[in-house]
Amino acid sequence: MIGFSDITKWIHDSLSSALSPGWVLASEFVLAGIAVILIVVVLVVVMIYMERKVAGFMQLRLGPHRVGPWGTMQVFADVFKLLLKESFAPNSVDKFLFNLAPILVLAVSFMALAPISWAPGLQLWDMNIGILYITAVSSIGVIGILMAGWSSNNKYSLLGAMRSGAQIVSYELSAGLSIVAVIAMCGSLSVHDIIMSQADGWWIFKGHLPILFAFIVYVIAGTAEVNRAPFDLAEAESELTAGYHTEYSGMQFGMFYLTEYINMVVIAMIGSTVFLGGWMPFHIYGFDAFNGVMDYIPSFVWFFGKIFMIIFFMMWFRWTFPRLRIDQLLKLEWKYLLPLSIVNVVIVAFITVMKWHF
Repeated sequence: MIGFSDITKWIHDSLSSALSPGWVLASEFVLAGIAVILIVVVLVVVMIYMERKVAGFMQLRLGPHRVGPWGTMQVFADVFKLLLKESFAPNSVDKFLFNLAPILVLAVSFMALAPISWAPGLQLWDMNIGILYITAVSSIGVIGILMAGWSSNNKYSLLGAMRSGAQIVSYELSAGLSIVAVIAMCGSLSVHDIIMSQADGWWIFKGHLPILFAFIVYVIAGTAEVNRAPFDLAEAESELTAGYHTEYSGMQFGMFYLTEYINMVVIAMIGSTVFLGGWMPFHIYGFDAFNGVMDYIPSFVWFFGKIFMIIFFMMWFRWTFPRLRIDQLLKLEWKYLLPLSIVNVVIVAFITVMKWHF
């Protein structure tokens, strides 16, 4: 497997030879932040283009094909349009909270990326409670959405924000219990430990049917948490104009738009790390020759391949199912997913105690 420890060590040694320890730490923070922002922005550009092409394929049309070769420059044209548009705020809004809300939701999305292990030796912050940190920090984003809806002084924005709050708080329970199922078998909250525990097989395979069920619930709940169709009740155009970001324009709207895709990346990264081994290649216990061939595929290819597979599932949901009503959405969570997830965690605990998993 290709590791990045030598590269990060070389950067650290180069900075240490020219700067004091304090400036070395500050420089590494800046470099790491710039690198993550660039990688995430590139991922979002690819995802927007991918979504338009997937939507076109599923609706028997071409998708974007005019701006640039095969429509590849359409995303950049949209970004320039947002950059050139004025960010207008109505007179009746609470301007401080109105301007703070998009910054908050975007900052929270980037904060959740800190413990993610992108490849061997490529991790911003290896903490022993990485998964707990991600779930805790990502929960703060709903505050920004509620802030945006209330400060807009618009009934549609407020209704959209209230719906989003109810939806995110509800589906976080099922998503969290799905992750708990794997943590119970692994015995650690560390992202690195969870990945290394899958060296002889991904948890979705060696955790039996309960982990497969947990993965399915996680993808459904994760799709609902990022307010994507068929769970996009927070910005239902036919009912609420644009929901909680009705009054936003220009790059303030663009920040909400960017946040949705970053949250999709975060959901996919957690799902691939917890259930699909993260950057770990596909290994089968006892098949050393097969495992050796799998090791030739670079670790970051495995990681991003799994991410885009989960993202494709989310896009598939959006362009296949019609939008639910708000009562149907909450009934799905509180009457079906949550009780089944609780029962599933009990089954996983029993399997773990009896040591029946591989």
